[in-house]
Amino acid sequence: MMLKTKLLVKFKIVAVSLLTLIGCDKQASEPVLAVQGMEKAYPYRVGDDIPALAYIEHKQVYNAESVIPPQCYTKTDGVNNPCFACHQSYGQEKTRTNMMRDGDLQGEYEFSDLGLSNHWKNLFVNRRPLIEKISDSSIKQWITTDNYSALIAKLENDDNWQGEVTPIANLPYPDKAFNEFGLAKDNSYWVAFNYKPFPSTFWPTNGSTGDAMIRLPAPFRQLNGEFSLDVYFANLALVELTMKDLTQVSLPAVSEQVIGQDLNGDGKLSDKIEIIKRRESYLGDAADIQLAHMLYPKDTEFLHTVRYIGVDDNGQIYNAPRMKEVRYMKKHSFKSQHLLASAYYKEEKEKHFENLPQVRQLGDRGINNNFGWTINGYIEDEHGQLRQQYDQELAFCSGCHKTIGATLDQTFSFPRKIEGARGWGYINLAGQRDVPNIGEQQGEFLTYMQRAGGGDEFRQNREMLNRWFDKNGNLDEAKVKGASSLYQLITPSPRRALDLNKAYYTLMKEQSYIFGRDAMLSGADNVLEQIDESQAPLAPEHRYQWDLRLDWHHRDSNATLAQHGK
Repeated sequence: MMLKTKLLVKFKIVAVSLLTLIGCDKQASEPVLAVQGMEKAYPYRVGDDIPALAYIEHKQVYNAESVIPPQCYTKTDGVNNPCFACHQSYGQEKTRTNMMRDGDLQGEYEFSDLGLSNHWKNLFVNRRPLIEKISDSSIKQWITTDNYSALIAKLENDDNWQGEVTPIANLPYPDKAFNEFGLAKDNSYWVAFNYKPFPSTFWPTNGSTGDAMIRLPAPFRQLNGEFSLDVYFANLALVELTMKDLTQVSLPAVSEQVIGQDLNGDGKLSDKIEIIKRRESYLGDAADIQLAHMLYPKDTEFLHTVRYIGVDDNGQIYNAPRMKEVRYMKKHSFKSQHLLASAYYKEEKEKHFENLPQVRQLGDRGINNNFGWTINGYIEDEHGQLRQQYDQELAFCSGCHKTIGATLDQTFSFPRKIEGARGWGYINLAGQRDVPNIGEQQGEFLTYMQRAGGGDEFRQNREMLNRWFDKNGNLDEAKVKGASSLYQLITPSPRRALDLNKAYYTLMKEQSYIFGRDAMLSGADNVLEQIDESQAPLAPEHRYQWDLRLDWHHRDSNATLAQHGK
């Protein structure tokens, strides 16, 4: 039997299964949503196409260029530039460890022949008919249920599981999980940090809420083999110093007397200090490890949850307990600047010879990005329970955490942490203002919306356009500058939040993640389905130099509204 015939036969089975699942799940652990009749509006019909699960089950690659994210197919019309936030060149900064230097890709559709076709077809699905079948009450119940704890229990009880297990007690409920300065209350040593979300995919108004946690390896949190809170937060501050290239930074009060080192440079050992200066090596049992410019220590871990948009009884937006994804990174190998240069050269060489991207699959452990990081990810199955992502789904992660010019050591969030002591604690948009990027003079999100021509990469977010732009499509700069906080600037109305949750729910039921996991309410208008020579590149005056790090001390900025960003 020919492959396509096999897949179409499989599709009939999968399609019936999916239609049965929608609105008909009887598991006690999940709410049943009111979606009767939804199957009549289902976006895929037997014979029309091959569904995502059929590709995965038959081990046939749907999109070998999944490292090209959906945002790269945005129509720029020669003037709208959302591309600058990812594609950057820092040729003058000889010590910068990111040597991708891809600023020339701003507004250029330089894809392989395969990449010229936009495979992210979920962008073009109108989900409004599906959304209308789901009641507000049922989606509210759905997003308030915990699916993280079941994942951890499953992994801990699987004797054959070879990947990481990352339990944090009460993680779905952050106020219970972390203390004032972000330290997990369960002795897991994860530390949540308050950071400015990357523009604009990670703005709640565009589909999801989220958070980020960091954990340093045991020697960085111990003194003579015993846990030391002073050592841990001092080393965390030193990581912040080296990643942001700072000379000093504030930190939660620590004791120099306990650590046995003069950390603030005043020539004495104090019982309580709140400033640490840059030094050559880390502290405690990690004293033999030197700080490396813009590089994390070996075995640094990150945990990032992508959540539904919570809407409380008062219409306030918050990070919902239910998680769409749990993403994990571990720096399994430390690569010097010289070794990183070789890795970037290899990537450039592969692209020069028009070879398709290669993703090193590690089974239970996820993927190796070839720059020293292991990446793993978990996503909802059709019942809403978190499962490890399939190989083709994980390959998508390489698009952002491998070779784009804007990242620092292949990461985004930590270099965007609120500087110093106020940045240790769970993310809180209501306590942040729109500070500029390093080298800029006005707020980052204001600048982004000016350059992108909208409140998202696709210029598809009608609510943001209506809220911050005039009827002629011009940004109301005074209004944006007058926003009281990031919360006011980038969170959706309760109506939009619920609709976005419903849209993603239908996508989750389809399990069509390899077709795109963006929660679009209706088909995208400003996205190209096919790239051809008629697409004008961005004019030179609409290309920009940009740094993802932030200027928390800008004279016109008020970085936080209250102590600790609360």
